[in-house]
Amino acid sequence: MRFDDRLATVLRHRAAGARAARTQFRQLLDLLDAPRESRDSSLLAAGWLRLGALGEAIPAAERAAILRDPSVRIRSPELAIHLAEDEPEVSAAALSRASLSPDDWDALIPRLPIRARGFLRLRRDLPEGTVTLLERLGIHDRGLPQPEAVEAAVPDQAPLAPEPVEPSPEGAQEEPEDSEIGALVKRIEAFRVARHANTPDHGDAPRLPLGDRAPATERKAATGFGFTADTEGRIDWADPQVAPSVVGMRLADCFSADAPALPLRLPLQGQLAEVTGAPGVAGAWLVDAAPRFSDATGAFTGYAGRFRRPVEAAANDSTGGDSEGDRMRQLLHELRTPVNAIQGYAEVIQQQLFGQVPHEYRAIAATVAGDAARIMAGFDEMDRLARLETGAFEIDPGACDLCAVVTRQLAMLGPVIEPRMAAIEARIAPPPCPVALSQQAAEALVWRMLATLAGAAGAGERMQLTLDRTSREVLLGCEIPAGLAGEHDIFSATARASSGALSAGAFGAGFALRLVRAEARAIGGSLARVDDVLLLVLPLLTGIEAVPSPANGAGGNAGQV
Repeated sequence: MRFDDRLATVLRHRAAGARAARTQFRQLLDLLDAPRESRDSSLLAAGWLRLGALGEAIPAAERAAILRDPSVRIRSPELAIHLAEDEPEVSAAALSRASLSPDDWDALIPRLPIRARGFLRLRRDLPEGTVTLLERLGIHDRGLPQPEAVEAAVPDQAPLAPEPVEPSPEGAQEEPEDSEIGALVKRIEAFRVARHANTPDHGDAPRLPLGDRAPATERKAATGFGFTADTEGRIDWADPQVAPSVVGMRLADCFSADAPALPLRLPLQGQLAEVTGAPGVAGAWLVDAAPRFSDATGAFTGYAGRFRRPVEAAANDSTGGDSEGDRMRQLLHELRTPVNAIQGYAEVIQQQLFGQVPHEYRAIAATVAGDAARIMAGFDEMDRLARLETGAFEIDPGACDLCAVVTRQLAMLGPVIEPRMAAIEARIAPPPCPVALSQQAAEALVWRMLATLAGAAGAGERMQLTLDRTSREVLLGCEIPAGLAGEHDIFSATARASSGALSAGAFGAGFALRLVRAEARAIGGSLARVDDVLLLVLPLLTGIEAVPSPANGAGGNAGQV
């Protein structure tokens, strides 16, 4: 990129709708976070003005949610002070994501509003000099923020019984009827009468001593929240929406007895937890957390991490509104539109549909069209994985022989990896091995798995593959190559194929294997790493209908295929 015109490109577009406004707000956060010296000062000024205008159009809760996204990083003191002057929740979210140098913190903190300084009390990773500066500025400015309005709390109080009025002494001046106190009393009485008029009559139902309150609306169950815990494993901070329900809860009470990571102070990765309590947080969770240690002494200080719902629980708890899968498909649709247009124009130039084009430009257009096609294929994979993981997509039923599919795939992979002196040594059970997949779906699934492993194989590496069947399942296991065996989580690996002839997907080995796992689960199977072997388990098709066998083995009396 010779010229960085991203900011100018973003400012040329008008945010017409709410979704476009949030997208542009997110883009400006990234671009204004690290301004380059070569940028035009007037362009930067226009960017700050647009960010402020979008801040007035987007509700504070949505802006705070954008800033709390893990991908947001605030490394610019100017952006931090700009966001710190917004609403309290926006200021708290911005200061929690700010990552500044000690010199920047020392220059920024005196400029912060007093209430904004208080939000830094939740930061555990501030430099020692910054913490000293906060203490020197005074402990009172690190307290809770002032209430937003005093007047709003007055109507919630029950009207007190009128006190007996003592006779005023002679010569005392009566309070004017239109004084400030009189006006306030009238406003309180009018508000109380209006509230009682809009409150449904509950008959003889008991009433709270602090006055009538509107019935609380049912809150949506939380799908994830961040937290920190102290040395005893007790949660001492959580995201504001769930903090009243989980602060004070002990992590050890949520895990089963066979979870040794917590007492050993090891990282927690996908640890299954069961929370009891308020309806919004009760149920099954997966916990990802890392232990924290003091920089000065190296002592253990607690955990920091996140609770997230399992995919099945998140799908069951979603009520109303767009699901995660719907939002992902909407995003992919919006991304496909410009990529599809780029691909179309590139093909027009490459095919000279509107006139002759120099061969150099045709070559560039062909490259652009190929890149656009690969991007579109990646979008299709993302859409398929999102729909499979949210249960919005089911694989079409069918039947095929997995032995024949694996044999054909190995015959195609062999010549590709042979120049590297690599090979896959297979031991395949006698056919047939029927599974509940169509021929096309089975070939795509097996290719993603085997091509991913073969593409990561090094020179001279030989992998062992086995295909066996039991009375209920078909088991396809392949040895993991050294290039992937060192990964802690093979489903998060970002390694790509070392050979250009092999392509298991556009997003690396981990994404391709997650897609294979989701497809296997959709028909009742599984994909897991067992030591140094990647094991694919699919239900054996034992009935004349193209559906997987039940787990208990019942229903298979129709005879084998």
